[in-house]
Amino acid sequence: MHTATATRRIYLAGEGLALACVLAAAAWLSRGEEWHPLLLVALLAALALIGERLSSSIGSGKLSTAHIALVLTMTLLGPVPAVAAGVAVAVLSSAPRRLAPELWLSNLFTFSTFTFAGALMARTIAGDIHQARYQHMSRSVTFGLIVFAVFLVTIALNFLLIAVEIALEGGRSLPRQAREAFIPLLPGHLAAGALAALLAVAYTNLGLYVLVGAVLVLVIFHYLTIALLRSEDRAEKLEARSIHLANLQFGVLSMLMDALALRDRSTSMHAAAVARYAKALAVEIGCEEEEQEVIHSAALLHDIGKFAWSDRILHPQSLTDEDWEVIRRHPQEGASLVGKLDGYGPVADAILYHHERVDGGGYPAGLIGSEIPLASRVIAICSTYDTMTRSTTMGAPLTPTDAVAELRGVAGRQLDSELVESFVAMLERKGPLDAAVVEDADYEAELAFKQRVRKLAQPSGS
Repeated sequence: MHTATATRRIYLAGEGLALACVLAAAAWLSRGEEWHPLLLVALLAALALIGERLSSSIGSGKLSTAHIALVLTMTLLGPVPAVAAGVAVAVLSSAPRRLAPELWLSNLFTFSTFTFAGALMARTIAGDIHQARYQHMSRSVTFGLIVFAVFLVTIALNFLLIAVEIALEGGRSLPRQAREAFIPLLPGHLAAGALAALLAVAYTNLGLYVLVGAVLVLVIFHYLTIALLRSEDRAEKLEARSIHLANLQFGVLSMLMDALALRDRSTSMHAAAVARYAKALAVEIGCEEEEQEVIHSAALLHDIGKFAWSDRILHPQSLTDEDWEVIRRHPQEGASLVGKLDGYGPVADAILYHHERVDGGGYPAGLIGSEIPLASRVIAICSTYDTMTRSTTMGAPLTPTDAVAELRGVAGRQLDSELVESFVAMLERKGPLDAAVVEDADYEAELAFKQRVRKLAQPSGS
């Protein structure tokens, strides 16, 4: 605590010394012509003070048209008028809030420093536009670019001086302040910088009356920019709430699958392997990306209805007729769970019908052939193949060759024959998942939870 207090006192002393140096340097560089024309001085001073009074807070930052007037003062008049205007704005900003003396000092230091630096930068690059030899430059597009650069440099310097002091007081770090208070306002700053450049060049080419007419433009610009940034802020908050809701919704399903995996690890490994096969088969048969995602998601979640099974059914020694009724209900229960997610209707349908048979002998609806959704037919093939080639309590796994023979044996009756041939062709070209991959299939990696939550949170049709 003592060290922090000492650092704070040293910083304040440094601010006081720097403020004195800035004021002295500005006075030393002062020339009478900087204060002419007087109407321009008065107009820019009024714009700066009015702009400060109209400033608005956006999130953790503040947007004000005062900076446009200050930059015009830096570039069109010179260091002393700029520093004077900066000090006036600092006083107007500080007085109504009854700030402590050290905060007064900080505001005076900040405003005088960035205005002096900006004016010095403009004079160094563009020259003294009060002199005839530099007036041609002041009427060019190059001068507008210089004004724009001065705007950006001074707005960044203003932020940096304030942010350093906040960080020294033990507040937010510089990167965090940049994320929260500077970057969100950057579009507004860029637009304001462009407007300042346009007004500066318009003044040097057309005269003072352009700036008089620009007062209304500045006010309108200010309110439009504030409205836009607040709209963006509301949109970001809405997106955050949507992501939070999606996180809760999808998190429940993930939690159910995790709980099921604790009771029967083979279920989650089976789901991950089926999802890989199903996604690859969807690509093989030329499905669009959206349909591929439906198939992949449904394959991952196709057995989520097993969560309701008792351990006796999950690890059976024998099954009763009542147990078979429970088993046959798991597609409906899984579809009911998944269907509650916004936009997951097609995924729920694929889960609901993945135990249908193309000959009409499946369940729950007895659909025939192409009445069964494509995603369900794909999952049925991939699930059957993975079950046959995976070690289970029911017996040793089949070899890939024997499993393919079994698939072809039930093609046209249980499974879609065309899809079976596409699946076999894919296996022959790419090869099946090897035993190690099958046993270690990572459900969490296949789920890609964060990406799915963010996609689920996107508005429909976006």
